[in-house]
Amino acid sequence: MSKTVIFGATGHIGSALARQLHDNGVPLHLAGRNKADLSALADEVNASFSEFDAMDNSSISQAIADADTGGGLGGLVWAVGSILLKPLSSLSESDIQNCFQLNLFGAMIAAKSALASLKTGQGSILLFSSVAAQTGFNAHTAIGSAKAAIEGLVVALAAEAAPDIRVNAIAPSLSESKMAAPLMANPQMQKALAATHPLGRLGTADDFTALAALLLDNQKAGWITGQIFAVDGGRSSVQVNSRGRS
Repeated sequence: MSKTVIFGATGHIGSALARQLHDNGVPLHLAGRNKADLSALADEVNASFSEFDAMDNSSISQAIADADTGGGLGGLVWAVGSILLKPLSSLSESDIQNCFQLNLFGAMIAAKSALASLKTGQGSILLFSSVAAQTGFNAHTAIGSAKAAIEGLVVALAAEAAPDIRVNAIAPSLSESKMAAPLMANPQMQKALAATHPLGRLGTADDFTALAALLLDNQKAGWITGQIFAVDGGRSSVQVNSRGRS
């Protein structure tokens, strides 16, 4: 069985997905920036791994090369991202470049590097967008634009790669993670953010993994491609009233 590569494997979603796929019997190659965390997770899920730097395109390509040991690849997941909350007037050029590198350019390089390996059998690419790609929020200019570009990449690449490779994305809203921890430091702020979601709470890693695993499965999701799936507690499509309920 071909390996699935998870970039950002030690993150909030990446690590939960690695455990889910391992439980499903999927061979894995993990890519992340922290060797100690990678090694521990790789031992847990019986995976090979590569250290990589999401800001270094050659490092991304090398991780794909490390993963493909001759049998081709079954899947690719780009679970790398950032939360850059600044209005346009406060964004520096490096802010914008870094945001797009982490969220878009890196995903493109990973996908480009993996295309030949994924085409050895029916492969699947899974990317992550955001509720901010389709819903306007203050101070989300850079991240909203980068994630909207991810959605454009999904539909364009799904057309280019068909019928050999399926390409889909999940668009989360705010979830409990290390990346979002600064926003959660104040209990009142956390409560207020939770109340903006019709389901009345923030997301957790487990809210995304079942769908992610399904989309990567060519037997169960073999006729799904070019789609963006909102997993956001209803935030993108259902309004809540002043009491925090729809």
